[in-house]
Amino acid sequence: MFSYSSFFHLGMATSATAQVSKNEQIKLSDPTLGGTIGETLANPDVDRFSEDDEQFLKFHGIYQQDDRDKRKTGKQYIFMIRARITGGIVPPEQYLAFDDVSERYGNQTLRITSRQAFQWHGVAKKGLGPLMKGLNEALSTTIAACGDVNRNVMAPATPATTLLIEQVHADSRRVSDALLPQTRAYHDIWINGAPLKLRPEEKQAFEDPLYGKTYLPRKFKVAFAIPPLNDTDIFTNCLGFVAITDPADPTKLLGYNLLAGGGLAMSHGNKETFPRTADVIGFFTPDRIVSVARAVLTVHRDFGDRTNRRHARLKYVLEDRGADWFRSEVELRTGFKFEPARAAKFDRQGDLFGWHRQVDGRQFLGLYVETGRIKDTPQRQLKTALRRIVSKHRVEVRLTPSQNLLLTNVSSGQRDAITAILAEHGIPVENQAAAVRRSSMACPALPTCGLALAESERVFPGVLDRLESLLGELGLSDEDIVVRMTGCPNGCARPYMAEIGLVGRAPGKYNLYLGGNEGSTRLNREYRASVKLDELINELRPVLTRWKYERQEGEHFGDFCSRIVLPEHAAATAALAAAQPIASA
Repeated sequence: MFSYSSFFHLGMATSATAQVSKNEQIKLSDPTLGGTIGETLANPDVDRFSEDDEQFLKFHGIYQQDDRDKRKTGKQYIFMIRARITGGIVPPEQYLAFDDVSERYGNQTLRITSRQAFQWHGVAKKGLGPLMKGLNEALSTTIAACGDVNRNVMAPATPATTLLIEQVHADSRRVSDALLPQTRAYHDIWINGAPLKLRPEEKQAFEDPLYGKTYLPRKFKVAFAIPPLNDTDIFTNCLGFVAITDPADPTKLLGYNLLAGGGLAMSHGNKETFPRTADVIGFFTPDRIVSVARAVLTVHRDFGDRTNRRHARLKYVLEDRGADWFRSEVELRTGFKFEPARAAKFDRQGDLFGWHRQVDGRQFLGLYVETGRIKDTPQRQLKTALRRIVSKHRVEVRLTPSQNLLLTNVSSGQRDAITAILAEHGIPVENQAAAVRRSSMACPALPTCGLALAESERVFPGVLDRLESLLGELGLSDEDIVVRMTGCPNGCARPYMAEIGLVGRAPGKYNLYLGGNEGSTRLNREYRASVKLDELINELRPVLTRWKYERQEGEHFGDFCSRIVLPEHAAATAALAAAQPIASA
């Protein structure tokens, strides 16, 4: 492995005349990531952190936000805290602690993220310390859940097929541990309850053994997947590990295909930013997984753009330099050559709902969670029901990448009692939601996310209501269509891989994307721009009608759009552009 400094200076040399971004300067000013967080936390007279500390807080798993519904009367600062939960596995005692701090310090909800973690919303500054203490006492952590580091490592959640999933989860934990930053600031501030006691020169001297002084140019995302199920949207990650098994023994893990350079975030109107699916780099054996993970991360560290954060993800390194260059660079750092990638096919995504048998003979229950928000409503008291179930039956909770959850390791004697508790609280086990709703996702957006351009979570159930009504009218109610909505183009709910993607453009307006596929291996494309919320269903009506009557046997909606609708739309757009008169100089 090459040293940090040699590659850092090599990467920066390509833009020696350019000014590094403000975030790079902030990180370099205090490589410990401690800033003045501890001092501000102890000061009851302030309700927010400084702009520099706001960036440091992200490395601690915390976002400083404000309630945008209340801006007319002045900013009310609140905080979102995100846990790091490798593979989404939550033991019963940990789940109960998570539920408890949400009630005491948050907004009485738990939000499942699209990366298999929990978020707590609406936390006041005075509740930050107690909430973080409660998480750490439950043997959980929020370090590196945000920031310019490796984020939560995703892995398949469903324990239904073979013991292979346990091997993959073990490797996901190895990778997660190997890519953790080593600063003491997190422990001192949130566990010891005091600022990091270092002199300014000592702070300046700190250098993370993996990340160096300025960490990564932007965030870094890792996921594992087991074909043919692509439940982690593996091609959307900076680094992906596709499990390859022995054809003669599907429980035997031979190794992984390495994927690199995926990512979805973009900016409206900026053609230099775009969604991108990962390249397939090659195959390697499981014993080399930590070496490969570190090598890929350090390529991003050393060659990522530190002058323009909109161009700073690993996907742009792959796009600009190519997969062959990247492969050689990773091989140089690991000291071995990749074998050719092995055959692997993804043909589906999504979760299992209802009761199912685990490979060990016990059972698990898949539960639909609308927009990933675990809460109580007059009709459905999901949060209370889960608290009762986990308290009494001590079952494990697993979070899925589609923002649903599984109750796992359930004995046959517990099944009926769990079903009964759910029924008491308005939660059905069978027929939990319509097909299109079960395949949906939305980001939180307003009122908490500072990046949101439009609503998402709050309006998405109503959009699905109208879409379900249209599908019923067309006789398509049982069709499974992947629909995802975000309030901005950053793509937290992965809308660019959906069969129908709705991306916030402005208040009440969305760009409509069509054409993703069931295996989540293909990007969709923009079909209409700036569609008003109330007009979304009208835009979909003719396309869904055509699909009903013109599709091939068994053809999914996204495939039909990719084969027929989008090529026609592109041709019509080109013809219209050609017919426009050329403007005079």
